[in-house]
Amino acid sequence: MASLINFRLISNNKIRFIQNHGRCRNKSKLFIQSRKFSINWQESKVQIPLENEKKNLTLSTGKLAKFADGCAIVTAGDTSVMVTSVSKTYASSNSFLPLIVDYRQKAAAAGRIPTNFLRRELAPTESEILTSRLIDRSIRPLFPEGYAYDTQVMCNILAIDGINEADVLAINAASASLALSDIPWNGPVAAVRVGFIDNEVLINPTRYEIQKSNLNLIVTAANHNLIVMLDGSADIILEQDLKKAIKIATKECQKIIVGIENLCKKHGKPKREVENLINIPDELKKTVRDLTEIKLRDIFTDINHDKLSRDNAVNNLRNQIVDTMKQGVDNLDLPAVVEAFNIITKETFRSLVFENDIRCDGRRLDQLRDIKCEVDLFKPLHGSALFQRGQTQVLCSVTLDSIDSALKMDTISMLTTGLKEKNFFLHYEFPPYATKETGRTGAVGRREMGHGALAERGLRPVIPQDYPFTIRLTSEVLESNGSSSMASVCGGSLALFDAGVPISAPVAGVAIGLITKFDSDTREITDYKILTDLLGIEDYLGDMDFKIAGTKKGITAVQADIKVPGLPLKIIMESISRAITAKSEIIQKMNSTIAAPRMGKSNLPITQDIDVPAHLRGKFIGINGSNIKKIYLETGVSVLTSTQDNNFSLFAPNNTAMSEAKEMIDSILKEEKIPNLEFGGIYTAKVVEIKEKGVMVTLYPNMVPTLLHISQLDQRQVLHPSVLGIEVGQEIQVKYFGRDPVSGSMRLSRKVLQTTSSVIRNYTS
Repeated sequence: MASLINFRLISNNKIRFIQNHGRCRNKSKLFIQSRKFSINWQESKVQIPLENEKKNLTLSTGKLAKFADGCAIVTAGDTSVMVTSVSKTYASSNSFLPLIVDYRQKAAAAGRIPTNFLRRELAPTESEILTSRLIDRSIRPLFPEGYAYDTQVMCNILAIDGINEADVLAINAASASLALSDIPWNGPVAAVRVGFIDNEVLINPTRYEIQKSNLNLIVTAANHNLIVMLDGSADIILEQDLKKAIKIATKECQKIIVGIENLCKKHGKPKREVENLINIPDELKKTVRDLTEIKLRDIFTDINHDKLSRDNAVNNLRNQIVDTMKQGVDNLDLPAVVEAFNIITKETFRSLVFENDIRCDGRRLDQLRDIKCEVDLFKPLHGSALFQRGQTQVLCSVTLDSIDSALKMDTISMLTTGLKEKNFFLHYEFPPYATKETGRTGAVGRREMGHGALAERGLRPVIPQDYPFTIRLTSEVLESNGSSSMASVCGGSLALFDAGVPISAPVAGVAIGLITKFDSDTREITDYKILTDLLGIEDYLGDMDFKIAGTKKGITAVQADIKVPGLPLKIIMESISRAITAKSEIIQKMNSTIAAPRMGKSNLPITQDIDVPAHLRGKFIGINGSNIKKIYLETGVSVLTSTQDNNFSLFAPNNTAMSEAKEMIDSILKEEKIPNLEFGGIYTAKVVEIKEKGVMVTLYPNMVPTLLHISQLDQRQVLHPSVLGIEVGQEIQVKYFGRDPVSGSMRLSRKVLQTTSSVIRNYTS
């Protein structure tokens, strides 16, 4: 039976609920609307076949979270993701789009309880933050220019089956949610994950297939095969294979877009109208242009400017224009003047690139900035490198530690990715002084986490899988004028070589930019310029930041941030080719500094396996691990359990510490000379203790007592040794059968020496 709720909308935009048609107590409030709603669970679904109908996606709406502006659920297998979108109806004071994307991995969705003290989800994990950034970069370019209304997209993971990844589903659900809502948005877009196994492209591979694939790429595309976002890693994939994967993925995205459009035809809301927050009169814009254009052209064509002087020149010009217009115009609209100046600055900067094919720092479109490299800066470090490209400077350091120092993944990430720990990880730091600013320090921001993850993906494929150490690579940006994440890849590769890590090949990264011209009516690209090795100002005023990292042979990581509502495949393919050429040139310059792992550094840690006999392992470990703790505290050497033969391995920070630890181990394991006991030999054993399960005996002086089990005392079955008349100090004959291969304890027997007649005689007596 439908449940009825009667509510009235009050003048202050609050909702007051009235049960049983009762009267409102506050009669001074003005009631302007009264409606009745009944619960309606009419759900609509659309099924989308992908990859020749081998895999399906299901889109649905109309059942859950109906108060949100838009809500959509996307399901693949038994993995389901719900995304809601809500946008305020009044503008904020921001001059940019205040978009927030929250992606959270719920433990309940995986059938688990969080393992923290509170047993609930706490701060977002690195995986959640990176996925939130993926969704943000996929939907942000399609919001209308100048849209400044607070918008929040929330991704709720309803169920995870451990087979189908939820991040791609979340992008599609966010697209469907915005398309169904009344929020102004020029979508939809669609996303697929691409794998590459045995020269075949896989669409939305399962978690098991991803582990075997040498490509893990997410492609987001809009209508007409326009690329909106790329993000992924590869195990040194070739250029032609990457291009093939992107083309096939873009084609598959069109099927999802058609499905979202069909759903919108039935349940989509009319888009709301929004007012232009800053109206710039044509006369005001012309005045600002007349005052600034020539001076801006002079600033942007002066190749003697660096980042700081150019920025200062532009800021000073803006202040001069505002002061000049204040004196000549009453009631001046300052926000409109500043916005007009910003628009003219962007137009002037972009037009100069088309006019001269020369950039603001004097480089050609395909020319790299000057590169300088240096390694082994600080002797105590295992590895260090300084990489500078133009005014972007990055200091990288490598720390090697025991395999026990590997980064442990959280429970939910382990379930969704199958990765339990990482023995190589990169931490990226971007302090405020890198751009001559002040600001907060401490917790890692989303941008820093994203840049670090990209650089880590670029280097991971060349790290040897059987490397016996955990590698922590830190990258601190000391100066920044564009592409600091790709500089981290270059500096990280040099630092790994300096630390003697046997990486398979040097890795370099480069950022490719783009400036386009659009037809004002069709909004199609009529002309474009691709920029190699992006500057900071070219990123800010341009249309794309396409980062590509790899070796000379192939590509290891890609990330494309596109600021226009999609780019044709032609531009993407040309950008990849430009990046391949630039990458090879950078590697050549890096090789002139160091081209192979440095050998013979005295401060590098070492590992060594030690063979501890099974019967001495308890003595070696000590009570509650006391001996192992003592070795670590006095020498700094860690004792680890070896994977081979269940034995031990030592991790030492240097050779001196290893020598000290081995001396301590020899002292611990030192014991009196052990007689050579013959297998099957008969020996006289002395009873030193009687226990419930047998007697403790010694075969020679100073021997650690060993157990003669009650089952081996007599041919008769007895419940306690005392019934045989055995006493402490008594000597008995035993037969030796070697040591147990697992515990290392001696295997002794008394009953095999007894004859049947003697047993009967003893029994009758």
